[in-house]
Amino acid sequence: MYDRVKDVTLLIGRVAVGVVFLAHGLQKWDAGLDGVTAMMSGIGVPLPTLSALFLIVIETVGAVAFILGAALPVLGVLFAVDMVGAIFWVHLDAGLTGQGGYELVLVLGAAALALGFNGGRLSLDHLLVGRRRARKAELQTA
Repeated sequence: MYDRVKDVTLLIGRVAVGVVFLAHGLQKWDAGLDGVTAMMSGIGVPLPTLSALFLIVIETVGAVAFILGAALPVLGVLFAVDMVGAIFWVHLDAGLTGQGGYELVLVLGAAALALGFNGGRLSLDHLLVGRRRARKAELQTA
């Protein structure tokens, strides 16, 4: 019973974090590459076009994959990198809890990183890789 509850809880966490990233990604998608590049350039982000493309892709395609539980460790790290950039380039001057502060960004990055390395069995990663590992472990112990 505990394992089922744990897996459902991890799925809920992945969906919640993924939806937040997706919402921000869709805002960037609507602004378009030129709009996001201009924003990146305006705040002094190096390689603004590449940074904008990274954000649009990771926060849309990556968010959907995260919700589905695909490539979780990679996406967890990429989302954490995304949020470290957001903290340093956008939110740091506002402090942790000030207006526009980085508390939400910090929690999103940490949650994505944690869920990326333990997304649960209700994930494509587990379906595609986890079962194979379990079978291999069973064969080694038999």
